Amino acid sequence: MKPEIRILGIDDASFNKEQDDVLIIGVFFRGGSFLDGVLTTTVRRDGDDATVKIIGMVNRSKFRSQLQAILLDGIAFGGFNVVNIHAIAQHTGIPAVTVIRRFPDFTAIRATLKKLGMEEKYQLMQRAGRPHKVTLGSGQVWIQHAGCTGEQAQQFIRLTATRSFIPEPVRVAHLIGQGIVMGESKGRA
Repeated sequence: MKPEIRILGIDDASFNKEQDDVLIIGVFFRGGSFLDGVLTTTVRRDGDDATVKIIGMVNRSKFRSQLQAILLDGIAFGGFNVVNIHAIAQHTGIPAVTVIRRFPDFTAIRATLKKLGMEEKYQLMQRAGRPHKVTLGSGQVWIQHAGCTGEQAQQFIRLTATRSFIPEPVRVAHLIGQGIVMGESKGRA
């Protein structure tokens, strides 16, 4: 795998419970080194449009033809707007990989979704597959993947995790989102 392949990192911006729409930021990187571009869209808080919005955002991009992977900060955006990583990979033709900082407490997530009347979202989370650990130096992240092998997904993570355990495209998307919404990023992503 070439060190400067184009990779898109996606994260949502900070939001509050009164907001209907949540800003989504996509950041194009060459490997884990060079920022090449930024995309944005919005999704409904706790809605069901994140998959379609991300697919549209990617497919409209001028960088799409060079894109080798899409890295997502988790499986849900804007609260519980759960993405279907298999649909993203299928409709863009580009592998989709979730990056999770800590192994999810699926029991608590399922109970919360059931309480909110959104239990079908749990089934969508389950379809993404059980998260797999990727060890990076003395740290680790958990990933789910679609449109590529587990080994390829791990290579995307290792190639782009240049400043921390979080891949640089995802980390920078997070910082940009905080800066836009809060006026300044906290520096932790």
